[in-house]
Amino acid sequence: MQWRYNFPRLILASVVVLGLTLPTVDVEAQAQIVFSSERDGNWEIYMMDIDGRNQRRLTNTKLAEWEPSWSPDGTRIAFTSSENRLGKNRDIYVMDADGGNQRRISKNPFDEWEPSWSPDGKRIAFTSTGVRNVAAGFWRIYVMDDEGKNLRRLSNNDVDDYQPSWSPDGKRIAFTSWRDGSHDIYVMDADGGNQRNLTSNPGQDWEPSWSPDGKRIAFTSWRNGNWQVYVMDADGDNQRRISKNPFDDWEPSWSPDGKRIVFTSTRDGNTEIYVMNADGPRQVRRLTKNPFNDRDPTWFDPAFAVAPFAVAPADKKTTMWGWLKQVDQ
Repeated sequence: MQWRYNFPRLILASVVVLGLTLPTVDVEAQAQIVFSSERDGNWEIYMMDIDGRNQRRLTNTKLAEWEPSWSPDGTRIAFTSSENRLGKNRDIYVMDADGGNQRRISKNPFDEWEPSWSPDGKRIAFTSTGVRNVAAGFWRIYVMDDEGKNLRRLSNNDVDDYQPSWSPDGKRIAFTSWRDGSHDIYVMDADGGNQRNLTSNPGQDWEPSWSPDGKRIAFTSWRNGNWQVYVMDADGDNQRRISKNPFDDWEPSWSPDGKRIVFTSTRDGNTEIYVMNADGPRQVRRLTKNPFNDRDPTWFDPAFAVAPFAVAPADKKTTMWGWLKQVDQ
């Protein structure tokens, strides 16, 4: 009788254990890096596992497509599309994480690029010329909702402001600006107020990327004679170089756990994607290896998803792990 009485409890306990352990394995397999590559003759958006395996193309058009940016829940990817990577007619698109349902969300008569999702997934910050001819106008930071509506300008200076990056709490946006005679990293409130310089360096500093805990910002700098990856505190203090080689390293992007940084490098003869530890021994590892250029890496892991239920980009299976992580915090 005692066994019969406890049997339902045993089943319930087994279900709970399976629910807590199985998603851990599934989630690790679903962590992904999206990037752009010209390996098929045109710049397209690709996806790969975080160890570099299972590389596959998500876009396949006659246009150049690059600068992918994950939505916080991992269900969508924003990206830039244009006639070519350096050309005009740049627009921002959004697609499902498997490459489906591609649609343009910026529909204005000027160039718009460098999309960056807000942490709540409701807004996208981006760079815009405001005019068709780039040479006739300045680059400025704008924000719109995730469907392309409610367009608002955040910066309005007679210099170039670009490369927006949201802070994890959604209260600030880091960006690059030319306003002090060289490229520096700036930060402003999410409504465009309180703009201030963080780097103030005669070298060129650009491509800011917030750490997941909001305490640090990775960026690229030329201050030592070639492009290298640096990290500083969120207030601009404690600036230090973390990549050290005679070739160019740039485009840093944090792993969702804040332990690693994925970046682009020319150290093996052409532009490839690498990953290194953010602290301690760097342990640099190459993730892509082909004779064409790979760039613009950005990382998503369902274990750190913002939404209560994270949808895996690879096979669209729903996992509860992101929700469990939030409960534990």
